[in-house]
Amino acid sequence: MLTPSSNTVLEPYTAALAAPLFPRVSVHFSRFRVTKIALDEASNSQFTLEPILQAAELLADARPDVIAWNGTSASWLGFDSDERLCAAITERTGVPATSAILGLNRLLATLGVRRLGLVTPYTPDVQAKIIANYAAAGIETVAERHSGRSDNFSFAEVSEAEIARMCREVAAARPDAIAIVCTNMRGPLIAPELEQELGIPILDSVAFTLWGCLDATGVDMLPLRKFGRMFACRSAPLSASA
Repeated sequence: MLTPSSNTVLEPYTAALAAPLFPRVSVHFSRFRVTKIALDEASNSQFTLEPILQAAELLADARPDVIAWNGTSASWLGFDSDERLCAAITERTGVPATSAILGLNRLLATLGVRRLGLVTPYTPDVQAKIIANYAAAGIETVAERHSGRSDNFSFAEVSEAEIARMCREVAAARPDAIAIVCTNMRGPLIAPELEQELGIPILDSVAFTLWGCLDATGVDMLPLRKFGRMFACRSAPLSASA
């Protein structure tokens, strides 16, 4: 997993989700600097290829079966940005690569989602960009909630109760699924209960990044089904160029 430097959620929550698969599956992390999310040049420059590729090279020393960019930047920068990134990671390291958003998009296609509920910690302009990118892909955001934050560290300070409230509010529009888009939000462990309560798949970013890696490598996800419906799904295998 390639991790934003200021993220305090995805490592411990990924470890908690993956624990039932240990020791068959182990998860390893490498960081590069990400501190702010906004639609400006300084923020976008955090996602230039070279620092990410250097972090990926360090991970490649551990001979992983897959490398994932565990961040959601492609949701506002454009899905093709992750396609290019994953191709570059594989070219540099020889390891198949995926990302949070590429995993989410495969999952949305697998579930046949056309009406989406969106929950994020982001500012209104970033949220609007995400909505526009999904609209261009044929997925309508029928309800959304966001926290109006730009400091990446602060995303982890949004409580589970607040995330649950936002999910319940967007559920009123009866979307096909609700996506919690941010790998520094504390959504993974509340998603299963919310699914049962609302009757709607809750797709949390930390969880669907892990799902994408397990899906790509063919690992049996049955032990993780208690963490949500997504772990009962499997899509087509991931190609080496992702």
